[in-house]
Amino acid sequence: MLTDAHCHPFDLASEFPQAEEERRRMGVIAAASAAYTDEFAHNEELARRAALDGAAPLLPCFAIHPQCAPMIMRDETSADEQLEFLEKLASEERIAAVGETGFDLFNAQFRETEGVQDRLFAAHLEICLRHDLPVVLHVRRAMHKVFNAAKSLAKCRAVIFHSWQGTQDEGEALLRRGINVYFSFGNVIMLNHKQAMRCCALFPADRLLTETDAPYQPRRGQSYSHWADLPLVIEAAAALRQGVKELEKQIEENFRRAFML
Repeated sequence: MLTDAHCHPFDLASEFPQAEEERRRMGVIAAASAAYTDEFAHNEELARRAALDGAAPLLPCFAIHPQCAPMIMRDETSADEQLEFLEKLASEERIAAVGETGFDLFNAQFRETEGVQDRLFAAHLEICLRHDLPVVLHVRRAMHKVFNAAKSLAKCRAVIFHSWQGTQDEGEALLRRGINVYFSFGNVIMLNHKQAMRCCALFPADRLLTETDAPYQPRRGQSYSHWADLPLVIEAAAALRQGVKELEKQIEENFRRAFML
């Protein structure tokens, strides 16, 4: 069964209104991320309908995305409100994971908000640990901050790196630190990203996940990514791993373990 460790159904729907129909038809189990209450409500309703219909599960997740930090700097109360909402979702067992949270130091605008990102990440991590939930990480040019938090991350049920952008050495170092880490790969491994391709080829099979990041990680020639990309991601990953068989089954097992299914 195909699995998607990270996607945005609310945003995908604006590009591809038939997205949920496609997901159900393909039987894709997906972890659906949201950063705002209306996005989460949309995802939760899709999850409820899927459960009633016996369709493949859609797993709602929630967090304040690190790229929201500039907005938080302008309105601190919005962070408090969203963190209260996250705490409520976690306490009511309405989310499968906290995410995506993490750090984004990709450009000057985001680097100016590093302090805000630090505070948000600490708050997210506290909720993860208090409610024994997995955490989904977005990390760009900030792996040093992940290592600074390694002791706390080692206490998490699972740490899922959305669209892994680190090196092979960094991934192996996280595993040595006792972190229950999973590395998710999407269309980037078909876009000649040498570092991601190497990691996908060499990381332990029981640590791999696949994703679409729909609609934000399109293949060449596409305007958005969606569920139909997943078989191609699996095919590319298998080729990188020298044609290993049953990779889809292994990744499904990893997904179920990471997200407590």
